Amino acid sequence: MRLNNRNKAGFYNFISTTILLIFVLGCGAFFMELFKFDFLGRGTTALLIIVPSIFGLIFYLRGRQIFEYDSDGEALNFKNRNVLFYEKAISDEFPKYKLISYEIIDALIFRKLYINISSKKNKIITLKYDVSYLSKKELKDLKFSLSKVIKENKENKREL
Repeated sequence: MRLNNRNKAGFYNFISTTILLIFVLGCGAFFMELFKFDFLGRGTTALLIIVPSIFGLIFYLRGRQIFEYDSDGEALNFKNRNVLFYEKAISDEFPKYKLISYEIIDALIFRKLYINISSKKNKIITLKYDVSYLSKKELKDLKFSLSKVIKENKENKREL
């Protein structure tokens, strides 16, 4: 099963650019208000910087916008990247039989996917992905596919 939200990259790019533009204009208006004009008064002037900063912080804390998942074949592929160049993209590929479990943490602002896989030395490695920007249907499909792989792994272990 293939799952991605690459088609929304333009929208996320537009949102991030808009937040950046509003922040820059807010800073300009703040300094103009502080040194040149006095329309808003002392208390509300700081809102010109605070409100866009909060929106930018929420956008940043939600994590990487683009998530790609592919379970076709014998391997699982995960890719997680930003629309802009904030952080390095995460890309992992491993055989299906190494998948042990998964967990989706749903907080107020963000959603994260934690995947536990087994290593060569029988240790458990936890991989983290941001899935905040997936729709409910995409998240449901992802859960179904991962549960199916885990179920197949448990059946194969019983046969051995």
